[in-house]
Amino acid sequence: MRVGIIGAGVAGLTTAKTLQQAGHEVVVYDSAPDVGGVWSRTRRYPGLTTQSAKSTYGLSDYPMPKDFPEWPTGAQVQSWLASYAAEFGIAPRLNTRVERAAPIDGTWALTLDSGEVDVVDRLVVANGVFCEPNMPSWPGVDEFTAAGGEVLAGTQMHDASMASGKNVLVVGYGKSACDVTVPLSEEAASTHVIARQLLWKVPRKIAGVVNFKMLLLTRMGEALFRYHRLRGLEKFLHGPGNPMRRNMLNSIGSVSRRQFKLDKLGLVPRGTMEGIVKGAIGLATEGFFEGVEAGRIVVHRDVTITRLRPGFAELSDGTVLPADLIVCSTGFKQGVPFLSGLEEKLFDERGNFLLYRQILPLGVDGLYFNGYNSSFFSPLNAEMAAVWIAAHLAGAVPLPDPEEMRTRAEKQIAFMDEATDRHHSRGTKIIPFSMKNVDEVLDDLDLNISKRVRASHWLNPVDPSAYREVTPALVARLRAQSLEGIPPRPTSLPSGWR
Repeated sequence: MRVGIIGAGVAGLTTAKTLQQAGHEVVVYDSAPDVGGVWSRTRRYPGLTTQSAKSTYGLSDYPMPKDFPEWPTGAQVQSWLASYAAEFGIAPRLNTRVERAAPIDGTWALTLDSGEVDVVDRLVVANGVFCEPNMPSWPGVDEFTAAGGEVLAGTQMHDASMASGKNVLVVGYGKSACDVTVPLSEEAASTHVIARQLLWKVPRKIAGVVNFKMLLLTRMGEALFRYHRLRGLEKFLHGPGNPMRRNMLNSIGSVSRRQFKLDKLGLVPRGTMEGIVKGAIGLATEGFFEGVEAGRIVVHRDVTITRLRPGFAELSDGTVLPADLIVCSTGFKQGVPFLSGLEEKLFDERGNFLLYRQILPLGVDGLYFNGYNSSFFSPLNAEMAAVWIAAHLAGAVPLPDPEEMRTRAEKQIAFMDEATDRHHSRGTKIIPFSMKNVDEVLDDLDLNISKRVRASHWLNPVDPSAYREVTPALVARLRAQSLEGIPPRPTSLPSGWR
């Protein structure tokens, strides 16, 4: 088939590579001038690094270069993805925006910003769950900007020198907010962080010794958070072993308090580390708390901006701060404006994406989503979703009936509502249940890696290279199906994998 893919980020590129290997023709569209999605030079802000260590943020058959640091920079990740595209012969149509995608007689007509209409047999939406900055709107913003003030999204800050000599307010307390604050504080006249809610931050190295990936980037780390289907040791952890499980999580919070001097700085978040999933699991930014202690960064906790006026911002506690530049690191909206007219079939009544396995919309034929499973292991999750899509295109995914698929998708949303206090980005964030999603996707195909290898990931960080034979196994299965003209027996993975 000829398959259109909207987006040349991690999800779009892995989908293109996998579908090409399965024998399809692919065409990838992206409005940016380079590949990378969130890592594009058009969106990178100073201080941007990966949240996961490079060994866990890789792809099964294309790890990051060995000379990259433990937490690669945004520019390094983009260069890695560009080399991935070149290695596997993926040539996206860059600087090309899809304005509208409409199903017509079993195909999809894509209207491009040039006015051209391209027709594809199937369509994969991989535009990313972090595609549109969620910008606040404050009273007085017009007067503020008319007087020379600036209000920018964090992704619009491409150089720390943009803050030179200015009074800067950074709105937000997530990873991107803290990341961008540090380099801006080195250039600005003053730097204030406006935090509606403080979040727990996990040290890159616990007590300066144990790497973050050894604790939360393992299957054991994931199992510390209750999933709606418990298996094996999870039943113990969330049953008789619950006190031990809770202590394991909250001990990280205790270490964070000491390591970052949170009590001294007045920055201890409300609640316990166990509730971190209800806000955001954030990696601590190097230099942030040190900057607060040194006085270069001032954090205003539990407040919001209520009004702007020329040269100043008023906060909800009555504080008035000088302000020349306001940087909004306030999250993103998940938008698919090119699918106008299909909203009733894509969303539930609250606007959540209703997707089976985070991939398949219910009631729209020939359409798939990839990358709508934001996780600690986003490249691996996207790659395995691409395998699922390739199998589904060949009719090789056994599915329950439509009503059962809808029920399961609704139950997943309901569970994430409870688990994350509805902080799941309209159903597109699966943190901290990254590997649960991988298991479900591969179990559908009878292509999961062996229990022995999965067991090794309980105490060791998940290694994406452990999944390097999954795509070749599927391709071999599909090739046999094509040659024989009959559904084949499942292709076995090499000895020790199945």
